[in-house]
Amino acid sequence: MLFDKEVEKVGYLSRSIPEGMDLKLEILKLKKEKNAVILAHYYVSDEIQSIADFVGDSLALAQASKSQKSDIIVFCGVHFMAETAKILNPTAKVLLPDLNAGCSLADSAPGPEFEVFIAQYPDAVVVSYINCSSEVKALSDYICTSSNAVEVVNSIPKDKRIIFAPDKNLGMYVQKVTGRDLILWEGACIVHVNISVEKLDKLKLIHPDAELIAHPECLPIILDSASFIGSTKALLDYVQKSPSQKFIVATEAGILYQMKQVAPNKTIIPAPALESNSCACSECPYMKMNTMVKLYNALYYEMPEIKVNPKTQEGALKALNNMLSI
Repeated sequence: MLFDKEVEKVGYLSRSIPEGMDLKLEILKLKKEKNAVILAHYYVSDEIQSIADFVGDSLALAQASKSQKSDIIVFCGVHFMAETAKILNPTAKVLLPDLNAGCSLADSAPGPEFEVFIAQYPDAVVVSYINCSSEVKALSDYICTSSNAVEVVNSIPKDKRIIFAPDKNLGMYVQKVTGRDLILWEGACIVHVNISVEKLDKLKLIHPDAELIAHPECLPIILDSASFIGSTKALLDYVQKSPSQKFIVATEAGILYQMKQVAPNKTIIPAPALESNSCACSECPYMKMNTMVKLYNALYYEMPEIKVNPKTQEGALKALNNMLSI
């Protein structure tokens, strides 16, 4: 089929959008006609977040995916997230607006290499961060998110060795908080390691009254100087509840949209990136592959569709359910 080949080639379906079309209105109409739901991560564009039925971090989106009763889930995020939705809700048709929306962290742990790695520690419990492929999930005993990584590790008996993958920075943070000696995989998120320590130090001098808050995927040197460390959702909640009026936020800049919604009178500054871009902040290029046009086309054609091998689905579901049970 022509559309299948086009999707495989470019990662998404492309068709001309009539001039003057109200994309937001048309997306809402298609969503209703097809009994679809739109899930979006905090890191996608503001306009997609504003139209989504549910916006959240990885843990909240996993929970939302499992509970959905709609025929179609359009997942505006990255590939591993859409895979997770399919694993948790196998009867739903799961669409990803662009198949090329990958994840540097997930890519850092190829399934075959990870299998060889864990074979070296046959007595270890495997805890994998949700930012990994379905193959790595299927090789794991537990999945965790940045929201519950400490809780998951603490739930494992202290006499058990633990492999933690794929994010080494998050692993080191969990190791420090729990006091457990973790076997760490060497992986990292380009968004969080791309935050410039030098530029950040200069920014703190310009705004001495600002609190630095950071995601645990950041480099240890950044975490050491942060007044608060937490998942994307935890950072959002902290900005809303904290008496402070100014924050420097060390994570992907997409979260600033939600922060400004919940705390419109506070000053929120994105941490600077090593390389300059349109906002001089740290952005995920994969998350930004989600656009309103691709979202519309995904709903219109009901493609690209995410599918997971049944054997992989079984192992990955068990690991995900182990997390959700905690």
